[in-house]
Amino acid sequence: MDIKWKNTDDKSKWEALKERNQDVVTLIGGAFLIIGLFSVAVLVIFRDELGDGSGIVMGMLANLSLAAGSVMIVDMVMKNRYGNWMPEGGDRYSAWKETVRKMNRRDRKIGAAALIIAVLYLIIIVQGYSYYYSAVSGYMMTITVLVQFLIYEWRIRRFWQAKLDEVTEKEEEEKEALIRQRIEEAREIERKSLEKVSRSDQLRIDLITNVSHDLKTPLTSMVGYIELMKKEELSDVMQDYVEVLSERAGKLGEMVNSLFSLAKASSGNVELKMEHFEINRLIDQIFADMDDKMKESGLEFIIQKTEESTELVSDNMYCYRICQNLLENALKYSAKGTRIFVKTYVKNADGNSRRICLEIINTAGYFMDFTKEDIVERFARGDKARSSEGNGLGLAIVSTYTKALGGEFDIRIDCDQFRAVVELPAENTAIGCSEAAAVHSKTDISEEGEKERKAL
Repeated sequence: MDIKWKNTDDKSKWEALKERNQDVVTLIGGAFLIIGLFSVAVLVIFRDELGDGSGIVMGMLANLSLAAGSVMIVDMVMKNRYGNWMPEGGDRYSAWKETVRKMNRRDRKIGAAALIIAVLYLIIIVQGYSYYYSAVSGYMMTITVLVQFLIYEWRIRRFWQAKLDEVTEKEEEEKEALIRQRIEEAREIERKSLEKVSRSDQLRIDLITNVSHDLKTPLTSMVGYIELMKKEELSDVMQDYVEVLSERAGKLGEMVNSLFSLAKASSGNVELKMEHFEINRLIDQIFADMDDKMKESGLEFIIQKTEESTELVSDNMYCYRICQNLLENALKYSAKGTRIFVKTYVKNADGNSRRICLEIINTAGYFMDFTKEDIVERFARGDKARSSEGNGLGLAIVSTYTKALGGEFDIRIDCDQFRAVVELPAENTAIGCSEAAAVHSKTDISEEGEKERKAL
């Protein structure tokens, strides 16, 4: 508080000092003007008593005095009248230019009138030279008018140039303020748009989650009754119908579970159970679980596992589902009699950041006219003719789960070659994973994860 009062006092003292200085300058300038005017009066009144030398000295004294006085007085008058003046409106420069033009026109009229009077005085003096002792006063008066007008123009021009700098600076400030305002408005619009998109996505996720959850109960009942029907004595035709129903119900159950898992992962409300395991051992386990499907497919699987350690800290069940979906995708969409390559390797990004990579390459059995962005969309299928199995959720689940684990999923297409690459951090950096979550001991596949995978 004391500092504030001190600053206020200092400011008041400074303003008072400026006012006193302005008064002093005004007095000095007025004194110079009086001396100059007095010299001009002496030069005119005593023109016949003054010799050429005395007339020139008196003229020079008049010019010097008037010049000093006009500089001080003109500056003071312009500051008092236009010091706080600032054009209003959008085009400040045009307003400044118009004001300067009007003042220049008026000043030049006054200057021209004074010059005419001085020239007439000079003509009278020269024509009546025989009657007067000297014509120096006429010449000095003309010179004085010209010199004083030039000095006045110089000071006025200097003042208006400084005022133009202020006008330009003010326009720049207003433009910057307008730009900042528009940027803020654009940010606000973007923020609202993102909020709308976020709400829309959340509503869509909630809808899928609720629908998937509501479908589970009647679907479970349907599967139960179908299993009971299988135990009854039915005709061959009815038995075939029941088998078809059982198969379709199973696929519908897979889709419902996939929808539920995808919606849950997309919402971000997932509880990751972190543990130590190796991708190579996980691949072996998946191949063992899917052995029957692989043999029935007629496809050849070539496994190229790195000899480096593929140990990482992540969610075992999510990683299992990622690898399983990629292999099932290759099984469904590969051309008959082709080979599927499964590779694992390690990438060292910065020397410290290790990433465990899984790459699956297969030859598609159809023309791939889609992009990476298209194929990872929900319900999107590369086989647009839908001649193969699949519901269009497999790669969407892979992409969503990989992001939830802090990894990256990429798809590369080269003619008929479809290459899917998953990169997972060795030390998990997934959002929402606390250090306390990664307390499981080193294990291949936990019993809990095994149960969850079987449930899927």
